[in-house]
Amino acid sequence: MPHSHAETAPLPHTLEHSRTRPVHWLATATAMAAVIAAAGLVQPATGTPATHTTKAAAQPPAKGPLATAPDPTAVTYPLDCKGSPQTVTTSAQGDLDGDGRPETVAAVRCDAGSGTPPHALYVLVQDPAHATPPRVVATLLEAARRQTATELTVRDGLVTATLVGYSSPDVPRYSPDTKQLAKWRWRDGKFRQELTDSAARSV
Repeated sequence: MPHSHAETAPLPHTLEHSRTRPVHWLATATAMAAVIAAAGLVQPATGTPATHTTKAAAQPPAKGPLATAPDPTAVTYPLDCKGSPQTVTTSAQGDLDGDGRPETVAAVRCDAGSGTPPHALYVLVQDPAHATPPRVVATLLEAARRQTATELTVRDGLVTATLVGYSSPDVPRYSPDTKQLAKWRWRDGKFRQELTDSAARSV
């Protein structure tokens, strides 16, 4: 919570009259006694009103259903499978943007029945509203890159996946020959890919 400075109370108009009378001294003494009494309610270290912390206030607010990660099987993905069904092969969950609610990262591909179709990686969120379905908010990996995602994890706000692919169109689709370690992190309002080892190697 941002620190805020306490506002200073307005001073009484003690210089309204130039001549001092006994009744003014009495009023001043009464006002000073009230100020001293009020000072007993102020914490010396912070200068803020003392409060009693209740057990309920000390506990973090319950997240309830907001703590449940989005279900990756409850989403229709923006992946053109040309009539074939979509299938989620793996997923990982974690809080990616620091808002206290977990997101889901899903590895999705077309269920072609044979071969190894490429993956797309999507980030899903679950809106706080009751019974609102999950939705796709970001695409980390396009299927057009023709890579297969394995070892998908979410840890400390970082998405990590091993991407298996091909060094050229001449490489047979059943024999991928590259492996790439890719990482994404939410920063400055978008997912940014970082620390990527893109060297081709035998798989």
